Amino acid sequence: MSAYDVAIVGGGIVGLSIGWAITRRHPKARILVLEKERRWGHHQTGNNSGEIHSGIYYQPGSLKAQFCRDGNQAMVNFCHEYGIPHEVCGKVIVATEQKELPRLEGLYQRSRLNGIEAMKLGPEAIKEIEPHCTGLAGLRVPSTAIVNYRQVAETFAALIQKGNGELQLDTEVRQITVLPTSLRIESPSATYQTQFLINCGGLHCDRIARLMGVQTGMRIIPIRGQYYLLSAEKQHLVKTLIYPVPNPRYPFLGAHFNRLLSGDVRVGPNAVVAFKREGYRKKQVDLRDSMELLGSRAFWIFAGRNWREGGKEMLCALSKTLFLRRLQRLIPDIQSKDLVEAHAGVRAQALMDDGRLMDDFLILDGPRSLHICNAPSPAATASIPIGDAVVDRLSAQGVV
Repeated sequence: MSAYDVAIVGGGIVGLSIGWAITRRHPKARILVLEKERRWGHHQTGNNSGEIHSGIYYQPGSLKAQFCRDGNQAMVNFCHEYGIPHEVCGKVIVATEQKELPRLEGLYQRSRLNGIEAMKLGPEAIKEIEPHCTGLAGLRVPSTAIVNYRQVAETFAALIQKGNGELQLDTEVRQITVLPTSLRIESPSATYQTQFLINCGGLHCDRIARLMGVQTGMRIIPIRGQYYLLSAEKQHLVKTLIYPVPNPRYPFLGAHFNRLLSGDVRVGPNAVVAFKREGYRKKQVDLRDSMELLGSRAFWIFAGRNWREGGKEMLCALSKTLFLRRLQRLIPDIQSKDLVEAHAGVRAQALMDDGRLMDDFLILDGPRSLHICNAPSPAATASIPIGDAVVDRLSAQGVV
């Protein structure tokens, strides 16, 4: 049974960034990364929009605002250094109704507080950037970029291995025992001993925390989002990235248009509660996941507060016609035949015990451990500064 200084559970982009930060800053530390899937970044990392966010959306002073703003430039620099294809293409956020104009102005003021460059746009200026987009007003955010995050995650993994870290795929953590001077981690194939554990379990982070007796005050609810691709004949309708003005009550950005590095245009996602934590298909249901969700008082508080918006999202998920109407507010020329169903993503969203959706990153201490309990978008953008912040904490505690 090998002994490590730090074991990281979860091989998504956040766990791998933390691993890279440890090997970079503390090269003598013995680290281990455990991932239950057969490839790195299999879940949230590999099924998101591929956007390097600017940080414009997030509450000033929040971890999201700080880490995303810093992470934007850090990620672009990382891609430059390691030859990872990316493009700083910018985005436009467009208001299509009068009631959205105050929220758009609020985003502009937030951009100034967060130190993010943004320019106000009128209808004609919107069309100069996106000729087929219709809106009353908009914001141009030039620092937004695009990348393939799975490639970033694989690069992090290669750098960890180069730094003498140990990587284990296809290794699911089943049990964690807190011993007097260490931790014992058990999987079906092996047992590991470590001085410290970092939980980056994403869709299962709350369960991993419970294995160690950590009271998190939250649970993960899986939010499924369906994507479409524009047909090849209509890809010319989108030049960069086009977003609606988000609803400030929810930590979701609304269905949007993303031009990918390949030239394809991805559209979506919607946002509906899934009944399987890794439920990428519409009708997938897991009994354990469903019972935990429906048996939760917090879920019913949340559902009671948000049934209208939740119902709208469910209808849009069931009806391509209703989903199309949302898109046509931004680009009227799109028709149903132009949307080709693509993959879906599942977001690991923390629901607090009082029924609130956690709108910031949530990092909690445990026995000989640190638990990343809420790290949805923009965690991929923010992954490098998250890694550095975690290593700062480990250094302060004398772990590394």
